Amino acid sequence: MAFREALLHAPYADRVHIYADDGAPAQSLDATSLIARAPAGSHLYVCGPAGFMDGLLAAGRDAGWEDARLHREYFAADAPLPASKGNGFILRLMRTGRDLPVPEDKSVADVLLENGVDIPLSCEQGVCGTCLLPVVAGEPDHRDMFLTDAEHARNDCFTPCCSRSKSLILSVDL
Repeated sequence: MAFREALLHAPYADRVHIYADDGAPAQSLDATSLIARAPAGSHLYVCGPAGFMDGLLAAGRDAGWEDARLHREYFAADAPLPASKGNGFILRLMRTGRDLPVPEDKSVADVLLENGVDIPLSCEQGVCGTCLLPVVAGEPDHRDMFLTDAEHARNDCFTPCCSRSKSLILSVDL
């Protein structure tokens, strides 16, 4: 099991619980029981294989937890973006007034970095949220796996590592 020893010897080891579904039944995770014991207002954060995450999140929903308290993070995106990343558009940086053309074959993050605008990056696949930027105007074409459906619908932020724009101009708080 990856990171098992590191987790068991970490400063927070007294709060680490390891469950294995390939061992004795007593080692298996009872998601319903775990969620029922959680203090009021708790949030559930899951990372792992899709089936594992789906099962835990379903148990949370079945227990009446609203989606705002259920969070997932993927190890990697399901599939890479196609070679053509979409139509070109203009990225408007509201703080500086600069307009940067984003061609169809480059990501917003690539264009920002090429133009001397540093943003934090990590996965560059839309799974971690490190590069999240506030949107001031325009409609993002969300291609990430980090934001929830409700957050996508608000269109007030987007992941420049993989997402694009549905509008000709996308204005961001940079």
